[in-house]
Amino acid sequence: MQQLTIKKNKEVSLQRQHPWIFSGALYTIPTDLPSGAMVEVVDYNGNILATGIYQPNSIAVRILHFGKVTNWDTFWLDKIEKAYLLRRNIGLINNTSTTAYRLIHGEGDGLSSLIIDVYTNVDNITYFVIQCHTSGLQAFLPKIQEALHQLYHSHTTIGGVFDKSGDILEGIENRYLVGETPAKLPFIINENNHLFSIDWEKGQKTGFFLDQRNNRQRLHEYVQNYLGTNNEVCNVLNLFSYTAGFSVYGLCAGATKVVSVDASKTAISLGNDNVQLNTNINSELHTSEVADVLHYLKTIPNEYDIIIVDPPAFAKHLSAKHKAIQAYKRINGMAIQQVKKGGFIFTFSCSQVITSDLFKGAVTAAAIEVGRDVRIIEHLCQPADHPINIYHPEGNYLKGLILQVV
Repeated sequence: MQQLTIKKNKEVSLQRQHPWIFSGALYTIPTDLPSGAMVEVVDYNGNILATGIYQPNSIAVRILHFGKVTNWDTFWLDKIEKAYLLRRNIGLINNTSTTAYRLIHGEGDGLSSLIIDVYTNVDNITYFVIQCHTSGLQAFLPKIQEALHQLYHSHTTIGGVFDKSGDILEGIENRYLVGETPAKLPFIINENNHLFSIDWEKGQKTGFFLDQRNNRQRLHEYVQNYLGTNNEVCNVLNLFSYTAGFSVYGLCAGATKVVSVDASKTAISLGNDNVQLNTNINSELHTSEVADVLHYLKTIPNEYDIIIVDPPAFAKHLSAKHKAIQAYKRINGMAIQQVKKGGFIFTFSCSQVITSDLFKGAVTAAAIEVGRDVRIIEHLCQPADHPINIYHPEGNYLKGLILQVV
C-alpha cells in the first residue's frame, strides 16, 4: 500500500480525529498515484497515523481508519455492524411505522464518503442504495454487499443492492450489485405511518430525503396545535416541495389547505402520487404548482399560516458561499413578508458550507429588511440516523429554524 507523509505540525488534525487530509498538508504526492488508491498516511518518523482513500482534490485523503488496518477481511463487517447497532438502538430496525432510514452516513459512521440508505416496503422486501463519493470504495462493494446480507437476511427479504455512485463519479454506471428493479411498483415505504413512493433509480440523491423525517413530524404537530387554537384553519405552503413530504404530513395532520410548489414537473407529479397514496388524506385540499418559487411568492395572497422553505443546496462549494447567503436572505425575506400574522415558517439550509451562524444571520438580515417582528421558536437539524462526528463539524449540514412572525 502506498504511503503518504504528512508535513510536520500538520498531523494535529489527525490527532484530533478529523477524517479529511488536505493536499497542502502532505509532502510530495507521486504523480502515478491513481485516484481512488488506498493509502497509509505516516508522520515524518514513518509512524502510520491513518488509512484512507486518495483523490487528487483539495481533500486529498478521506480517512477510513485511524492507524493501520490489521484485518481487511473483517473491516467492513465490523464498521457496518456498528452502524447497524446504532440504528437498532434508536429504534429504526424492524420498525413497522418507519421503514426507511440511513444506515451509513459517511464520516458520521467512520466511513468517509460512503452513503447507504435502506428502503423496506409493506411486504418486508428491502433494497439498499449505495453512493460512493470516492472511486476507491468501488473495489470494496463486494465486501459491503456481503456485510449487508449478513446483518439483514435473517429478518427481511433482500430485494436488491443498487449502486448509485454513477451520479457522482465519472466513468461509473448506476447498477444493481444484487437483484433488479422491483417487480412490484411503486415501491412504497412507511415514514411515521405516512406512505411514500420511492424511485431510487431516477429520483434525486438515493430516492428520498430521509434527513427531514423528524422535521416533517414536527410540522405535523404544529399543524395539529394550530388547528386547535386558531379557529380550525391552517393553510400550509410548501416551497421546493419535491416529493411533497411536508405536504403529506400537513394534510395528515388536518391542514385545511396545502399548496406544493416546485419548478420540476417530475417532482410535482411524484408529490401528487404521494398525496394519493395516503388514503386518510382529503386530496381535494391539496393543490400543486409547477413554478419558480421566487416568482410564485410575488403573486400569492397573504393567506398562509405555515410556510415551509426547504430549497436545494444553494452552495456546494466555498466559492458559492456569498451568493448562497444572499439567496437565503431573499427567499426567507419573501416568506416572512407573506406569512400571516402569528404564523410560522419552517426554513432550512442543506448547504454544508453554510454554517448555522451564517444561516441564522441571513434569516436575521431578511427579517430586518422586511421589518416584521420575528422570533426563533426552535432550531432544527438532521435526525439520529445522520450522526455527526464530533471531530467533523462539516457533517452538521442540515440547519433549520422555526420562526414565528408576530
